[in-house]
This record gives sequence, structure tokens and C-alpha cells, in this order.
Amino acid sequence: MNASERIDELIAGIADWRGETFANVRKIILAADEGIVEEWKYMGSPVWYRDGMIAVVNAHKDKVKLTFAHGASLPDPDKLFNASLEGNARRAIDFFEGDKIDAHALKNLVRAAISLNQTKAKKKAAG
Repeated sequence: MNASERIDELIAGIADWRGETFANVRKIILAADEGIVEEWKYMGSPVWYRDGMIAVVNAHKDKVKLTFAHGASLPDPDKLFNASLEGNARRAIDFFEGDKIDAHALKNLVRAAISLNQTKAKKKAAG
């Protein structure tokens, strides 16, 4: 079973609002850039990559948490980040039951993460 199939299976197993939210977040991430790759890591977590890690998502008891690997370095003009705000690297968005997802703003955040990854890759390649 490949990563996308595992993610499909995971989402299908979440029968409440979190499954729908998880599926919507995934759809928005994948729509942000056709080069995004899904992987299955960290003992059962969906992770998205493009020129480096973008984000990981997990369903918790009362929320769906989307964590951006380098979120602290990303612009967030729409104020999407609402969790893990104290660290030097990661930032997260906690989605709770009834929350509306701003697809446009989330796509922009994913694209900013890709841009950051590409900038880091260029600097690393330049030595």
C-alpha cells in the first residue's frame, strides 16, 4: 500500500467531523502545487513534501492539527497559525469542530512553505 492509499484508509476510518476536516485540509494542500508528494511517516502520520517537508497532519480527540515544519519562518498575513507559537521552527493550525477552513489563505501558506524550501535548497546547493 502506498502513502496515498494509507492516507485514504486513515481518513476513511475517522467517522466524525475530523475525517471531513482532514480530507479538506489534504485536498487544499495537494491543490496548492502539483509537485507536492504525500508520504507516510512518524509511525502513521501523513506528511507532505515539495523540495523539503511542508507539513504533517494528525487527528486528535478534539481537533485536527496541521503542523508546518518551518512555520516560524513563514509569513502568516491571514493569522492562520493558532498553536505551537512558542517554538523556533514549527507552527500549527488547530482545526476544531465547526471551524471554517480558509482554502485560499491555506493554499498561500503552503505555497510560502514551498518557496522557503526552494530557497533553502538553492542556498545549500550554492554551498
